[in-house]
Amino acid sequence: MVEVNSRASTRFDPRWRERLAGDMKPAISAKNLQHYFGAGELRKQVLFDNTLDIYPGEIIIMTGPSGSGKTTLLTLIGTLRRVQEGQLWALDRPLHQCSNADILSLRRDIGFIFQAHNLFDSLTATQNVRMALELGDPKGTRVDQTKRCHQILEAVGLGHRIDHKPKQLSGGQKQRVAIARGLVHHPKLVLADEPTAALDEQSGRDVVELLKQRAKEEQTTIIIVTHDNRILDVADRIINLVDGNIRSDVLVQEAAIVSQMLAKCELFQHLTPRSLAEMADHLIPEPFPANKVVLREGDQGDKFYLIREGSVSVQRGGAEVAVLSDGDFFGELALIYGQPRNATVITREPSVLYSLNQEQFKVAMGQQSTFESEIRKSLFDRQ
Repeated sequence: MVEVNSRASTRFDPRWRERLAGDMKPAISAKNLQHYFGAGELRKQVLFDNTLDIYPGEIIIMTGPSGSGKTTLLTLIGTLRRVQEGQLWALDRPLHQCSNADILSLRRDIGFIFQAHNLFDSLTATQNVRMALELGDPKGTRVDQTKRCHQILEAVGLGHRIDHKPKQLSGGQKQRVAIARGLVHHPKLVLADEPTAALDEQSGRDVVELLKQRAKEEQTTIIIVTHDNRILDVADRIINLVDGNIRSDVLVQEAAIVSQMLAKCELFQHLTPRSLAEMADHLIPEPFPANKVVLREGDQGDKFYLIREGSVSVQRGGAEVAVLSDGDFFGELALIYGQPRNATVITREPSVLYSLNQEQFKVAMGQQSTFESEIRKSLFDRQ
């Protein structure tokens, strides 16, 4: 039989629905991207065949060990390095084919925030920030530019330091000037390398709230390379790089919702929260139109399905025996017992289903991890 669970309280993120339907164009798109340092016998590959799409208004946090390729990928997106192999688009420009003039034009739409402040010692905070405006919006009047500089410095908590030079500022204050400089011209894309590393908790929180506001109100795409776990909650997605490869790419809120759905399935009650999250990472979203046959009675089973949004009709011998909706699952019996499908399932409305292939399903069913072992593993990963 197919089990029925309660409906989910959190609706599907409309942005994610647009992506599944192909209605949203990525702000950043990488395909088979590779990169090398050095030449000859000293040539070393640092990025390996990475493919990635990032959408307008997303906040991406990029994590991974030192030397995993995070900063290299960030600088390729920001045109600070040339694409060597593969394809890379940023804000509709093909960076693998761009001329120097195209790159110069693109940089006006990018805000850079570096861990090294790169401030000019002879200029005040206002003057350092205004440099980004003079490059990104050269037609603005000086009065207007100064006003905008003061507003953004106020926003990062430096309204009382607008006329101070870098030698008169603390490390955290210098970092906030660099952040203000990266945001003052309202870029369409912000690339930040450890932007909160030198900030105390409250200053760091003020900065990420400002970034969230830009992402929401202006659809600014923001990519943050960081080891600061205090700001993970700001991320729409967390991308993990290991040894030059994108090891995982998780839509955070969606992964949490799907993990909660899976936890309600009796089949997976033996899984710990960590294992549920790993399982959710293997689920593949599949959009279906109304009246579409998902699986047919008598066919060999090869997938398990979880209904993320929508509803389906379960039929045997042409008669409806059940209606399933958000959070319900089906297809497990054929995988457990290796038997043909015992029912036909048809969508009743446009629906999004998550599927898990037979191999991953067996891994999940065979995983009898204890909470103690999960705790030990979690503590070890913190080292």
